[in-house]
Amino acid sequence: MPYRHVIGPKTYLFADLRDLLAKATPPRSGDRLAGIAAGTAEETVAARMALADLPLKQFLSEAVVPYEDDEVTRLIVDSHDAVAFAPVASQTVGEFRDWLLSDAATPSVLQGLARGLTPEMVAGVSKLMRNQDLILVAKKCEIVTRFRNTIGLRGRMSVRLQPNHPFDDARGITASILDGLLLGAGDACIGINPASDDPAVIGDLVRLLDSIITRIDAPTQGCILTHVTTTLDLMAKGLPVDLVFQSIAGTQAANTSFGVNLAILKEAREAALALKRGTVGNNVMYFETGQGSALSANAHHGVDQQTCEARAYAVARAFDPLLVNSVVGFIGPEYLYDGKEIIRAGLEDHFCGKLLGLPLGVDVCYTNHAEADQNDMDNLLTLLAAAGVTFIMGVPGADDVMLNYQSTSFHDALYVRDLFGLKRAPEFDDWLVRVGLAGKDFRLSPSDLPRLEFAAKLTD
Repeated sequence: MPYRHVIGPKTYLFADLRDLLAKATPPRSGDRLAGIAAGTAEETVAARMALADLPLKQFLSEAVVPYEDDEVTRLIVDSHDAVAFAPVASQTVGEFRDWLLSDAATPSVLQGLARGLTPEMVAGVSKLMRNQDLILVAKKCEIVTRFRNTIGLRGRMSVRLQPNHPFDDARGITASILDGLLLGAGDACIGINPASDDPAVIGDLVRLLDSIITRIDAPTQGCILTHVTTTLDLMAKGLPVDLVFQSIAGTQAANTSFGVNLAILKEAREAALALKRGTVGNNVMYFETGQGSALSANAHHGVDQQTCEARAYAVARAFDPLLVNSVVGFIGPEYLYDGKEIIRAGLEDHFCGKLLGLPLGVDVCYTNHAEADQNDMDNLLTLLAAAGVTFIMGVPGADDVMLNYQSTSFHDALYVRDLFGLKRAPEFDDWLVRVGLAGKDFRLSPSDLPRLEFAAKLTD
């Protein structure tokens, strides 16, 4: 159905909900590339005012991607929890924004609401919010997951140790893992993006991570970020897989371009659960997403990239993941042009994921041809830490030598820990103390002796 808003003598018309959401979105290069962005700032304001007056219930009767054409839409509609939605069912999008910012929206209330919200609802309300609003509401959301440790507790932030190597060299990877562990990183997981897609190489990396984690008795989990079908085959052969990884998107067509669908993801989760490798919980999935992925596959159906991103979170939510990571600036300036757009997108993704009940982390990153630099990443990292981000990346020197992009370093994590007083997963903090890498206050030990002893044990 069409929507309209009048500003002075001019009436702005929006063809449908999809068009309204696109025109209300803060400026970004991906929507301009797709030809769906507002033409003027005044049109954006008109779209936001029309969106503010829209009843939340409208999102349940008007799909941005047709139900009959898209299994993600069917998942969103069929899994909607009407009872959980009831407390806000009478609100408009604007009233929902005000309520989220009020004292009535407590952490426990938001936790109970999550399954009653659709991705389009949370994407819509985010378009009415300033950055500080996104931070304040996300901070209230506490999403806790478990495998070999407990991730997402209030006052804590985890780090995925990312020891990538351009040749998948075991010695180079082990050196990066040692670097990260000595600097207190790795409680989210130790996750390798392999350079090769050869199953034999992937299998060797699975064994490498398992041997390291077992040798040092670390309460963390390993993950090789390969295609889910490769991981399924490895599990069938009895390899020691901890987490199953897959990149996902917000439309069926985009997921098809990744070579996945909901049935494959369900099969992989069931296979990982059957291994029973978790010690404190059974969240076995790790998903990565990113604004622009559906557009880059020409699979966005005219939906703005931020709403498509929020729809990817519905896919993730269906499989109770341990970790969900928005790789916010990785796809490039065609989708997020500069530091300002990357910062805004990172805060949107974190807000939407948390409000939908997901353990949302952010790879605070940019590609070298984007109009961004490390100061922009410092800003986004600090804002996300204030917002209670679940985890970030730990990359040696913040420069990934295999993927060729800029991210956050082990020292960047130490910076935000010091600034906000953030601890690691409790089991991992206790382990650092036990092996002598941290003191009883959980700060890293200044002594070189325990570091040398630990390094000898890891590299023996």
